[in-house]
Amino acid sequence: MTSRPSETTVALILAGCFGTVMLDRMEQLFLGPDLERSLHLSPSQIGLLAGAVSVCWAISTFIFGMVSDRVGRKRVLVPAMVVFSLLSWVSGLARNFEEMLLIRALLGLAEGPCWSVIMATMEDLSTPERRGRNVGIVVCAGSLVGSAIGPVFATQIAAHFGWPAAFFAAGVPGLILAAVVARHVPEPARQPHAPRAGLAAARAVLASRDMWLCFVAALMLTVWIFAFNAFAPLFMSQTKGFSGTQIGWILGASGLGGFLYCLTWPALSDRIGRRPALLTAATIATLLPLLFLVPGIDAGLLIPAGMLTSAGPAIAALAMVLVPMELAPVGQTATAVGFVSIGGDALGATLGPIVGGYLVERFDLTAPLWLAAGAGLAIILASLFLRETRPKREARTGNR
Repeated sequence: MTSRPSETTVALILAGCFGTVMLDRMEQLFLGPDLERSLHLSPSQIGLLAGAVSVCWAISTFIFGMVSDRVGRKRVLVPAMVVFSLLSWVSGLARNFEEMLLIRALLGLAEGPCWSVIMATMEDLSTPERRGRNVGIVVCAGSLVGSAIGPVFATQIAAHFGWPAAFFAAGVPGLILAAVVARHVPEPARQPHAPRAGLAAARAVLASRDMWLCFVAALMLTVWIFAFNAFAPLFMSQTKGFSGTQIGWILGASGLGGFLYCLTWPALSDRIGRRPALLTAATIATLLPLLFLVPGIDAGLLIPAGMLTSAGPAIAALAMVLVPMELAPVGQTATAVGFVSIGGDALGATLGPIVGGYLVERFDLTAPLWLAAGAGLAIILASLFLRETRPKREARTGNR
């Protein structure tokens, strides 16, 4: 009989799973220039590929989150990891835009369940006083892989072996980790007296005012992410006149800062509370786009400033995972995470680039940065009305 793994071991395994999910999701963006040349894609078609993944991800994370609340976590997570890994391989076989769009949409449907189910599994297997720390470890893996490791991994393989090989390579870790989860991550026990998840359970989640505040925070966070990440490089290049190397250092420092915030801030919330941690992170994140608008600020200052103010990933861990799970009725945590993700992945990921692009055409490249700052302010306002959800030291019983 094998011993039960520690919370840290489970967190590291699930962090590897989520990092792999983000690698497969973001790889098409890293390989955009290669796909553009090989499949003769336009910039709008590359954008449609990303949008299709986001929308399908949001739909499936909600639906299969409910399913996992009903049938168990591993019954959903392990097959989903196998399917999206195989679809990453199939992506390397696409011959035109239509085939790639279909494959990536299916990949989004397969990856979506992983987000809500991974987070719910971590919550189920965490003690209350370590929940923030454990969720932070898992979520920060997405930031680390998506912002740092993923671009190097994908572009280097594509440069030496071609872009199809990059998709093939990205599918391997998911298959390995699916086997690790099946063997070494225990199936969380159902809470006593927990209701069977279903439409009635979903209605209970939707009835919470605080859950809708998390939905708004998730939407605004994704607007913040896409408005800043899509247009800040153009602003630095065309308005500030920074070189490609300078822009790379600034964005790299911001990515490192996001990883560190995501690793530490949820753990801090275990001590000071979710609401104070979320308010602080949102205030810090609001400063990031505003710093770029300071007249005369140079690249040397923006490198440390970007690292110190990239608190967006910490907001994701708090507003999209921890608070919704602690608001949810017992046994409905994955449903709650899936619902809030609709605000981010289906709405925010669509509105951010579209509204930002319109503002650039209507005004100039400073406008998306003001949009990102406004989104940060909206997160602050939503956070002010959230009730505190951090559990007390004693184990929870009954409804959250």
